Amino acid sequence: MTLPNKYDWKKLQLFCQELFEKAGVLKKNAEIVADSLIQADLRGVDSHGVVRTAIYVERIEKNMINPFADPEIEAEDTSTVLVNGNNNLGAVVGTKAVEIAMEKAKANGAAIVGVKGSNHFGTGAFYALKAIEKDMILLVMSNASQTMPPTGGKRPFIGTNPLAIGVPAGKEAPFILDMATSVVARGKIIVASQKGQDIPLGWAVDKNGKPTTNADDALEGAVLPVGGPKGYAISMFIDILAGVLTGAGFGKYVHNMYENWDEPQNVGHIFIAIDINRFIPIELFKERMDHYISEIKAEPKADGVEEILIPGEIEFRKVIERKKNGIELPEKVAVELDNIGKRYGVDLAKAVFSKNEFVNQEEVINKC
Repeated sequence: MTLPNKYDWKKLQLFCQELFEKAGVLKKNAEIVADSLIQADLRGVDSHGVVRTAIYVERIEKNMINPFADPEIEAEDTSTVLVNGNNNLGAVVGTKAVEIAMEKAKANGAAIVGVKGSNHFGTGAFYALKAIEKDMILLVMSNASQTMPPTGGKRPFIGTNPLAIGVPAGKEAPFILDMATSVVARGKIIVASQKGQDIPLGWAVDKNGKPTTNADDALEGAVLPVGGPKGYAISMFIDILAGVLTGAGFGKYVHNMYENWDEPQNVGHIFIAIDINRFIPIELFKERMDHYISEIKAEPKADGVEEILIPGEIEFRKVIERKKNGIELPEKVAVELDNIGKRYGVDLAKAVFSKNEFVNQEEVINKC
């Protein structure tokens, strides 16, 4: 039986939330994790959306994640905090850390929160949006398990260690940079593999260090750093901050959640929050941001270009479109979710998108 491929975002979020609760996650934490996955799918970052549900649940089932542990502060000063995630779900740990960072920044102007003992935490944009809602600037960095070779090497040593930055604006869409330090996030190769699709040349190498367009071969090999040695250097710096500095894993000591079933991941994160009001009034800042963005968008366009976009604008529009028209899932992902749902008594069919259920466009835009 072929499952439907379009799902209502709110219902799919409730499905995931209930699934995590049945798997042993506290309700408040299940809400956070489900929200992080759905926000990724809404923004078009399918590689970090509900496709990750199965591996999260499996690691909980096999005691590789502790959903009962509370993240705790291990060290604290005026503007710096070290959080031990105690091996809880990454989105739970990351949310706690960003809340601390914003609270500290409000009190002191800026704050740096380092995290150890975490897991895969989803998209950086998920946290950047939380800071934007509070009229703050946020920088997010995380290390990851080894999937990328150092420049000159041929086997994975460092992760695709992501960097995200969120900056609020006024009438314009906020600036949101959310990027892996690889040419492409490894999750996109996973999605291509699930769909049976090839990948562009230059994304990855096979296990012998040879360029490949085969997604399966790429997953056995390594993704390549963006910008060659520049991307490698940035990834290494993120690993130093998120891993070496915090006491988390680094390099080969950040364990792969798909392959290592003996040890926790011990992922490290860094959150840097800045209170804009300590520099200029927030409304003036937003006016200046709008002015800046409008001038960029008014620049002469290259041949064949219809519009100049700012980082995060494509995703901003994607949220509106997917809230209105549903989230499309590959059949393999839908089957996987359906099977897990059946094991836990949660019905995926209730999340199927119906064209008869309309969403008010103004409401959608206001919530993006």
